[in-house]
Amino acid sequence: MVELYTPFLKPRHPQQSKKSVLSEGNPLSRDYTQNFLFLIKSNFLYNSIMKFKLSRQKINKNLNKLFCKKIRQNKIYVPRITRKNLNEITTIVGKIRKAGLPKHLVIKKLKGNLGRGIFLHPEAKPIQKGAAIAPYSGTVFVFPQNQDDSAEYTFSLISDLHLTRKEQLVWDPHRRYHPRRLYSIDLDAQKKGNFTRFVNHSKNPNVEAVLVRIPANSIGVMSVSFELIYIAKKVIWPGEQLLVCYEGEDNSYWGALNIKPFPMTPKTFQLNSFLKIATKVSF
Repeated sequence: MVELYTPFLKPRHPQQSKKSVLSEGNPLSRDYTQNFLFLIKSNFLYNSIMKFKLSRQKINKNLNKLFCKKIRQNKIYVPRITRKNLNEITTIVGKIRKAGLPKHLVIKKLKGNLGRGIFLHPEAKPIQKGAAIAPYSGTVFVFPQNQDDSAEYTFSLISDLHLTRKEQLVWDPHRRYHPRRLYSIDLDAQKKGNFTRFVNHSKNPNVEAVLVRIPANSIGVMSVSFELIYIAKKVIWPGEQLLVCYEGEDNSYWGALNIKPFPMTPKTFQLNSFLKIATKVSF
């Protein structure tokens, strides 16, 4: 039987909140202080996005061959990307390379210590169900599952893999060969990635992570055996936050961290016409 595999995020540490450089006792006027803080936050968010402009995943040819071999051995089905999604990815990849964050999206600092989030601009058109948001980009690597993992933005693309002695020598050369050791092929956006790394978690997401195959094509998109794509799970309305579920079927993400996640939905935080976050949640 061929299995359709669902990627899931590995446990990561929650972002720590930082105190502002300017305190309430600063002698600057209140209006000037607020404007100055706004400029600091705007530049910080802009720099955060500009730092992460990797439009697609980074993977070497040998690792791509290993992935293909393992999905055949484990009878895992990776569906072919649709023509519509392929055209959408072509457009979005160009926007990421140019600006980091497409103009129809907005990055905002959430209240409390919830970190940052990605929103659909209030004046943008709704994102229809099934539309491609962007590739989740980063570096692809092989990881031994019995080793401690402190990566914060890592998707497990495929897990519970056995490697041969020769394969372990290539992908895990510093450890003694063990035939029962399990490995995963992971995608990490910790140091290199794009705006998708800022999409927050929800048990009721409007975005889903889908592993697809991109075949040879005539529109200039490089073909790959696998790529993780964010797809709209439902219609995303202007002002809504983009949210994805970090966990797989075993609900291992938050349980491993012993953390109860903040219960966000796409309407918990919304952007108004002034690009300010509106919420009924008290902090």
